[in-house]
Amino acid sequence: MGTYTATVRWTRNGDVFTDNRYSRGHEWAFDGGIVLRASSSPQVVPRFSDPSGIDPEEAFVASLSSCHMLTFLFLAAARKFTVDSYVDEAIGTLAKNDRGKFAMTRVLLRPRVIFSGVEQPGAEKLKELHHKAHEGCFIANSVTTTIDCEPVT
Repeated sequence: MGTYTATVRWTRNGDVFTDNRYSRGHEWAFDGGIVLRASSSPQVVPRFSDPSGIDPEEAFVASLSSCHMLTFLFLAAARKFTVDSYVDEAIGTLAKNDRGKFAMTRVLLRPRVIFSGVEQPGAEKLKELHHKAHEGCFIANSVTTTIDCEPVT
């Protein structure tokens, strides 16, 4: 269907490097021209991370949440439901997997969707929309992490 690119840039800023005391701050650049400050997670590398940067773990959670949302919005529009807002305060859990390796072992999506208009989904239809969004999400279909969705009402 297509290819997607991201450019990740890091440059040593005079640090010795071989002593493992170098900055983990770097940049992510995307094809649309946006450049974001990124870093290792301060929870993983406290002294050398840039807490203002986006870390890979956060980006992983955000990409799953964003993909789910975009698929959900598509499905809702196709069913003539008017969505006024969608907010997901998603949470990812970093833990050891069954092989003893650190991994994002769970992502909890907690979307709060506000609808307007005559046609609004009931609880069962909302659950079905989220289930179909999960099944159709390209990113969710690309990972082995357990992804749960608990809509917030």
